[in-house]
Amino acid sequence: MCPPEHLEDPVKGIVMSEISVSHQSSSPLFPGHCLQGKSLVTLDDLSLEEIDYLLRKADYFASHPQQAMLTCQGRILATLFFEPSTRTRLSFQTAMLRLGGQVIGFAGAQLSSATKGESLADTVTTVSNYADVIAIRHPKEGAALVASRASTVPVINGGDGGHMHPTQTLADLATIRARFGRLDQLTVGLCGDLTFGRTVHSLIETLCRFGNVRFVLISPPELKTPQYVLDRISKTESCSYSEVTDLQSVIGDLDVLYMTRVQKERFFNEDDYIRLRDTYILDEDKMSLAKKDMAVLHPLPRVNEISPQVDKDPRAAYFQQVKLGMRMRMALESSLIGDRAPGFSDDEQEKKERQVEA
Repeated sequence: MCPPEHLEDPVKGIVMSEISVSHQSSSPLFPGHCLQGKSLVTLDDLSLEEIDYLLRKADYFASHPQQAMLTCQGRILATLFFEPSTRTRLSFQTAMLRLGGQVIGFAGAQLSSATKGESLADTVTTVSNYADVIAIRHPKEGAALVASRASTVPVINGGDGGHMHPTQTLADLATIRARFGRLDQLTVGLCGDLTFGRTVHSLIETLCRFGNVRFVLISPPELKTPQYVLDRISKTESCSYSEVTDLQSVIGDLDVLYMTRVQKERFFNEDDYIRLRDTYILDEDKMSLAKKDMAVLHPLPRVNEISPQVDKDPRAAYFQQVKLGMRMRMALESSLIGDRAPGFSDDEQEKKERQVEA
């Protein structure tokens, strides 16, 4: 049973009978119910059961597109993107459109009232009167938390500075699960910019919660994993890590290789960026040393850290990540609003009992 404060409908002033599809909340017993009204700032905001629920719901949407289109009719997503984005913004928007809802928002701080000096809190408070759920991306760490406290509707962190990117991690989890059928008992290599790579930080911290993961952290000394992330691994008894600088020497041990680009926008000194950007390039020669079932992930966009020739390799999973990320955002947006997908069994135990009866 989830806490009472999570049982409120976050959408105020809507007459349910006037909406073509019922958005009435369901029984408080099903796992997804605790998601209703929540904001997602980091994946620590979700229990492992809730993550599993989102994975199952995303699978359902993939095989039931018509039911998906009936899930969020009459709902509105606001995308507040204070820094450039193509994939993440379009993924959030496409997710809501595929759910039957609509989208408002802006794609750059210069297009918002921030240029007039309006505070982030005021912007979010205002927009929360227009929308049922908000997705925000901001260059400053902690901005998503500020937004979630100012909003009267659920807020989803689409990336805040070099801090966290939880919905990308949901895409990563869905891809790993699709490839291996599990999220534990894996050796996961993370390569490239491990200092500023918010997707790396989110993925490591979340996989630690599932346990039984060995992390191989591959980076130049200047772009090492932050200490607070290393501490998270160390505190998890079933997880371990090693730090290396040579990808070729360890690629044969990996189940998952998570490549990242060196992010120019995170550097104050362009000389440092130019010096480090070509440190690791995954090509066919390195792939020949890897396991036959290794999965290569990348949060995108890539620059030149993965050779285009690798795209043809069946182990390349980064474009699969894009599709699965959109489906995970469908599951997340609808769940935070509190909308049930027609025909989807919210309770896994109930689903198993029905299968036995059949």
